[in-house]
Amino acid sequence: MNEVPFWKRKTLNEMNSEEWESLCDGCGLCCLNKLEEWDSGDVYFTSVACKLLDGESCRCSNYEKRRDFVPDCVQLTKQNVQEIAWLPPTCGYRLVNEGHDLYWWHPLVSGDPETVHQAGISARGRTISETEIDPDDLEDYVVDWPLTVGGGERAKG
Repeated sequence: MNEVPFWKRKTLNEMNSEEWESLCDGCGLCCLNKLEEWDSGDVYFTSVACKLLDGESCRCSNYEKRRDFVPDCVQLTKQNVQEIAWLPPTCGYRLVNEGHDLYWWHPLVSGDPETVHQAGISARGRTISETEIDPDDLEDYVVDWPLTVGGGERAKG
């Protein structure tokens, strides 16, 4: 018997903490520094990662205490997910919120946390730490790959 996965039968608000946390695919794209144009509101991703992002695992190196070290770290919540326009198009939170299924490489679908990296979706191997650059040079690191990475087909069934 195939039970319908929780992300297909529950809204974000109906998910428990464990389900909510498991929607993170581990891509690390949300941990990239972004630039916003004041007049247009356009947001641009850079290849410069938060100092807490582990470039190999694409996970926060101090998730529980991250706000102690990065006070402006944006905490994604059930209440604000709709308001965060810069979430990558492949983000599990964004997809579920918009009524879409997860992609085949999402660990909840594939059963393997490495598939997000194997599919070329993650920031693995593409970033530089913010501790290694002058903040005034951030615009030199603008990239479009976080918005253009190929998601391929979404899960079936």
